[in-house]
Amino acid sequence: MTQFNQSRVPVPTLGRLATYLRVLSDLERTHVQTISSAEMERQTGINAAQFRKDLSYFGEFGKPGVGYTVVELQDRITRILKIDRRQPVILVGAGNLGSALVGYPGFQENQMELVAVFDNNPAKVGTVIHNLTIQDFRSVKELNQQLHARIAIIAVPAVGVQRVADDLVHSGIKAILNFAPATLRVPEDVAVRNVSFMQELAVLSYHTSGKLMAPDVLPPSNK
Repeated sequence: MTQFNQSRVPVPTLGRLATYLRVLSDLERTHVQTISSAEMERQTGINAAQFRKDLSYFGEFGKPGVGYTVVELQDRITRILKIDRRQPVILVGAGNLGSALVGYPGFQENQMELVAVFDNNPAKVGTVIHNLTIQDFRSVKELNQQLHARIAIIAVPAVGVQRVADDLVHSGIKAILNFAPATLRVPEDVAVRNVSFMQELAVLSYHTSGKLMAPDVLPPSNK
């Protein structure tokens, strides 16, 4: 198997690999056997040269004049992203957002299995959402010794979220998807991805404001 230096792979490349994988999955379902880098550009909007560069971090792919075999490329990207195996995931925060995430059907499609939900609200602990009983967060370290989860999702308010992250790290978590509006401080060997709805909406607002403000910046009339 081709070896690669995991530390030198840019994070945006990993995000694009997930995009390529989605396209390849769609192609496989429609029985398409091969794809070129130019076709991948048409499907994703990602430059063909960027596509080839992204793959080059992980070895040699495809054949000149033939392109890429859909099933083979899909299999290799799946193994690169380590979603060729079951990945137990725990979620902290059973509020509105957390409860919605528990019901997200995409987990199983990508070999992610949500195995436990935690909260510190006594009124919620012991109740069931989507067949999972909400556990007391104080027991996360003990329970994760049995669950062996390495990935956690945080869906709690910003207040106290650092302590939640600290407890998760001490429980063996090595990767965190953080929905809380706060920057987490974690050890170097723990990966964090932040999801901020308001940040994304602010970016979208910027892109729309030019169109919305246009009438206000028209030159004054000569009348």
